[in-house]
Amino acid sequence: MCSLKIILIKCFFYLYFTNLGQECPKFTDLNFGNAVIGTDLKVQLLLYTRKNKDCAELLDEHNITTSTHFNVTKNIVVIIHGYRFTGSPPIWIDTIKNLLLEKQDFNIIIVDWNRGATTVNYFSAVSSAKKVVPILTHLIDQMLENDVAVDSIYMIGVSLGAHIAGFVGKTYNGKIGRITGLDPAGPLFTKKLANERLDHTDAQFVDVIHSDTDGFGLKESLGNIDFYPNGGIDQPGCPKTILSGSSYFKCDHQRSVFLYISSLQHDCGITAYPCESYKDYRNGKCMSCNFKSLPCPIVGKSILFQIICFGEFLRWHSIVYRTFCLYHYSLDIITWNKSTRRGFINIKITDNSGNTIESRINSDVAVFQQYRQTKILAGFYLDFGNISTIGLTFSTRSTVGPKYKLRVLEMRLKPLSHPERIQLCRYDLILVENIETSFIPVPCYEINMQDN
Repeated sequence: MCSLKIILIKCFFYLYFTNLGQECPKFTDLNFGNAVIGTDLKVQLLLYTRKNKDCAELLDEHNITTSTHFNVTKNIVVIIHGYRFTGSPPIWIDTIKNLLLEKQDFNIIIVDWNRGATTVNYFSAVSSAKKVVPILTHLIDQMLENDVAVDSIYMIGVSLGAHIAGFVGKTYNGKIGRITGLDPAGPLFTKKLANERLDHTDAQFVDVIHSDTDGFGLKESLGNIDFYPNGGIDQPGCPKTILSGSSYFKCDHQRSVFLYISSLQHDCGITAYPCESYKDYRNGKCMSCNFKSLPCPIVGKSILFQIICFGEFLRWHSIVYRTFCLYHYSLDIITWNKSTRRGFINIKITDNSGNTIESRINSDVAVFQQYRQTKILAGFYLDFGNISTIGLTFSTRSTVGPKYKLRVLEMRLKPLSHPERIQLCRYDLILVENIETSFIPVPCYEINMQDN
């Protein structure tokens, strides 16, 4: 009898500590060798909530009632990665998961289809991507049978994952709450019909960030709102030559993901402006945020299912310059030179703490005509609470010929990112070419400013 008790106690401790020592399910980690050989599709559905944010729970798409952590009363975020040429887990996936859980106690489901996405044969990856769709529809059907509201589902798809989200959304006739497409894949999807790719009808609200339209991404407008950072091409900080290796190919494509992450991390808001072209944006022609009686959208906003009803505001292109927080200003200049001048204005701002920063937006050549207003867009990485001095430098960028002077009747600095703040002015300035003129601005008083 005593020996039986000892055996039972040993069995209890063995089972208890074995369960404690069980490893958490992990995202599939493969390598380039797997990509060369090719991988058959195998999907893992990894569930995270605030109760198990560091240890995933595997979901059964055919029976979610077996889940310990899935809560039908909470909103659901489904994150879907794309093509994996090297087989390694996406470097961003834990970051997005953790940031979303900081915002709200979601049911976050990471769709791990790395086995299927990892291959040197892109055509094979596209084929596998389409096979992921019925797996996700089985999962969502299970949710709906357990009283989950279809509009509480938010899908985030990266590259091929964006189209997977779109195909799933079509299955439910666009009733899913929201889909965010992060640089939806272009190869094999360019110029396809709406039923063959992500489309704005696939959810109640579809927002898309295009960051590599001349490479792995898509140029066409796909969503209710389409963001084109830096015109959707050649992202700042990304390599310009193939000598940089693999980052040359993937940096622009991945930038959409890091832009989205930045929108979750920072409260500054990344404002996008409705604009016909990136050139018009850089030249200050798209500074109005009173478009059809609605404000300019903020990248990544409404992440907590505060779905915006835009009405006729749907389907317009937005241009946002930088991929991280950028505070926009409009520099309005009226000159009184009799002859028309053409040139560039470099803008430098210093705050009361002594921080000095130059504008990060490179405008095209500006035209200054007598008594006419010229608008120049400026952007700074610092949010200037109190501005002590402004420095302006006029340049024609010509190495020959005379040095010109720009006679400024009025300079007006408008904080576009904070329109409630006071506009700052300076009157009767002379800008000598290539020489910085610094001054202390004063609050503006109203005069009749004539627009171009």
